[in-house]
Parts: sequence; C-alpha cells; structure tokens
Amino acid sequence: MKQKITVLGSTGSIGTNTLDVVARHRDQYEIFALSAATQVDLMLRQCAEFSPRFAVMASRPHAQLLAEKIKQNGLATQVLQAQDALEKIASHPEVDAVMAAIVGAAGLAPCLAAAQAGKRLLLANKEALVVGGALFMDTVRRNGATLLPIDSEHSAIFQCLPEDRTSWARRVDSLLLTASGGPFRQRDPATLSEITPEQACAHPNFSMGRKISVDSATMMNKALEVIEARWLFDMPPEKIKVVIHPQQIVHSMVQFTDASVLAQLGTPDMRVPIACGLAWPERIASGAPVLDFAKLAALTFEEADARRFPGLHLSWQALQAAEGTTTVLNAANEVAVAAFLERRLSFDRIHAVNLQTLESLVPSDIHSLGDLMSLDAQARAAAQDAARRWCL
Repeated sequence: MKQKITVLGSTGSIGTNTLDVVARHRDQYEIFALSAATQVDLMLRQCAEFSPRFAVMASRPHAQLLAEKIKQNGLATQVLQAQDALEKIASHPEVDAVMAAIVGAAGLAPCLAAAQAGKRLLLANKEALVVGGALFMDTVRRNGATLLPIDSEHSAIFQCLPEDRTSWARRVDSLLLTASGGPFRQRDPATLSEITPEQACAHPNFSMGRKISVDSATMMNKALEVIEARWLFDMPPEKIKVVIHPQQIVHSMVQFTDASVLAQLGTPDMRVPIACGLAWPERIASGAPVLDFAKLAALTFEEADARRFPGLHLSWQALQAAEGTTTVLNAANEVAVAAFLERRLSFDRIHAVNLQTLESLVPSDIHSLGDLMSLDAQARAAAQDAARRWCL
C-alpha cells in the first residue's frame, strides 16, 4: 500500500525536492495534500502532476486564484484557505507522513497537529523546535509520533547515533554540527556593514530561500540548529559543538566517549536526507549524484570565528536562559533578516537587533501554544522597535 504524504511548503526548496523524490517512487508514495504561501502557478503545476486531494494557500486571494485555475484546467484538487487548514491536512486520518517544510514560526501549529495525530513527521522546520522546544517534544512523545530530522546536519547525526536512545548519555561525548561558513567565511569583519542582500543570498553550496540564505551568511541558521539538536537528541547544550567545513561533504559527526568519531558523508543535495526520512529505516534512491572520492578535493575544518559570526553563540546563551528565550531569539531574527532584505537594516546590525531584543524580554509561564505565540508577538514588536533604532 502506498504511503500518503502531506507536504507543507511544497513550493519551497525542501518541498520541491521532496516532490522530486516522490516522483521517482510513485509505486511507494502518493501526495495527499500540498500547501504554499503565494506561488499559485507553481502550485497549479504541482497539482496537475501529483493530483493531491487538497491544496492550501496562505491567503484568500491566492486560494481563490488557484481555485479558478484548478477549475479551468479540469483538476479535481480541492483548494482550502482557513486558519486551521494546515492543521487539517497535517492531521488528516488518511495521512501517513507529513513533510514539514514551512519556514518560520508559522510552521509550528501544523507540526503540533501532526504530532498530536501521531504522524510520521519529517521535520525540516527548525522553528517547531526552536520555538516549541519542550512543548513540541512532549507532544511527540505523548502521542507516539515518529520524528525524523530532514536538515542535512540533524539527519547526519540521527544516522550516526546508536538506535538505542537509552545508551546516548553514556556513549556520546558530543555532537559536531558542520557549517559551510557561508559566503563571508573569510571576509574582514570590519567590512560586514557593506554586504548587500544579493551577496548574502549567494550561498556557495546550496540554492535556498532568501531568509535561510541570510541565516547561513550570519550563521544564525547554525545557532538555530544547535537549539534544534538540543531538543531532537535530548543533549545538554555544552555537548553540542559547531565546526566550519566549507566543502559540506561531511554533513555532521558524533564523537563518542572512546574518542572515536562517526560521520555521515554525501554530496550536498537535500534529496539525500529527504529520501532517508521518507524511507527510514529502509533506503531508496534519492536522485542525488553519488560521492566520487577520487575526484574529491581536500576536506578542511576550521573553528567558527566569534567576531565574524557573533550570532552563532546566542544559541548556547538562549538555551541556558529562561524557557521561551529561544522563541524570542527566533522571532527577533526573522524581523531583523526581513529588515535587511528590505534594505532597512545593514547586515552587521542583524546581530544587534537580536541581542537587543533578547535583553528587552524575560519570558515566563510558558505552558501552551498560545503562550508561545503571545511571546512570539511580543518579541516581534520589540525587534521592530530595535530595528527602527538601527535603521539605515
């Protein structure tokens, strides 16, 4: 029997790569539902190719436009637009697995809905753990959901760790997250204020969305991944480390108490961790080229420069602070990056906005999704104020 898949964020990089893998294995998977924000024409093409039962658009105008085009093309997909539409397609009884690839805090509610429904959840949304943390993992455990990481670094660690989770505390010395260092790894920190959005979005190894590309350039993506790893693997923050690895062939590593290290290697292609998550514990062809060791250049590793990447170190600080501090950090960063992309904030001031927002809010009494969303809104307002102070 085919597995029925919901893809949240189907028009983004992770979503389109997921559909590419699914298309290679139509005998094993079928698309039940898709969701997107604004890309109506791409969603229409995806509906024509995969015939999902549902397609969700983020706004009513985009949903209406898609519905008109669906009808014009004689397709049977039902278009939805409602506050709870994402939760509906993530928790639907017929769905076997959910690819959670919506960027930002907006992805938290459908991720929780999938976890509450006990789904196999392929997690590419960092914010579910960065914002949700303890609440999200408790929901996964209580409802028997299966959580599989899709970020290449966390997928690598997942593949390297022993299957027996109860042995991790005594066997694992540290988790080593690798990072490309982004396009400014060797740039003089004194010149960071001159960086343009176009330069920041030119990632050396991956084609990604603009927000994620900027996060890679500031290394805030790695700060969020540190927080994510803490919750995914129930690992103390001090056991999580970051290593710069420009070639991105070694996707991450696990160092054990006997000083041995296991690493997961592969070409930098997101279809590899996606295929791993879809098929686990089996393996299927991803469509990515195989690693040719004879043609590999030298693999190099460096320490992360705190002057060039000050945002990276906010992750450990946030994890050691009051519960909810990571929610504040994530919200502040989304606001700061948006201001940079709109040319209202210089690149080097992204960290200043994040830091100022963290200093202005002390979270308390986090017990529910509503509490987290309220804190998220407060943090965004504080970050907007901070961004205005630093604006160009």
